[in-house]
Amino acid sequence: MSASENGFPDLRWGRGDTKAARTGQWAVSTKPGSWIVRTMVPIDRWILKKSNGRYTALGPFGSPLLLLTSTGSKSGLARTTPLVYLLNGEEILVVGSNFGQAHHPAWSTNLVVHPEAMVTIGGVVYKVTARLLEGEEREHGWNMFEEAARPYQVYGTRTDRTIRVFSLQRAG
Repeated sequence: MSASENGFPDLRWGRGDTKAARTGQWAVSTKPGSWIVRTMVPIDRWILKKSNGRYTALGPFGSPLLLLTSTGSKSGLARTTPLVYLLNGEEILVVGSNFGQAHHPAWSTNLVVHPEAMVTIGGVVYKVTARLLEGEEREHGWNMFEEAARPYQVYGTRTDRTIRVFSLQRAG
């Protein structure tokens, strides 16, 4: 585990450079694979909560995962979602790819409406403030995800919408 300049950990279960990890990324980039992962989100959320963000239902494929707890844009209730993240200097980047579906994921709308949130990484909770990236910043963040994992290259081709990219910075 390494940490960024601001202390966010780069916590990964397993390695992303194994044959199993590459096969898993390929599978997740297919429509059936994306559907399977989407249906596993509730199970994954439960495993991640029980393991304090250390383990996932998807196995040790080396992608850094966090639990994002945001405020529901309509309900005002706390909503927790497991997400892949990347470190970029003093910030965490997350993307609302939604597996390339035509609509934005609910958590991304929550962050637009209520940018104050929390992330749990490896059992540690951090208060963060989200900022929707635009223009060159958004392109840079999106390119980082495309370089990090094959599925993002595919997700970007499945939809006409601009996939949201957020910067999460420590609050206070």
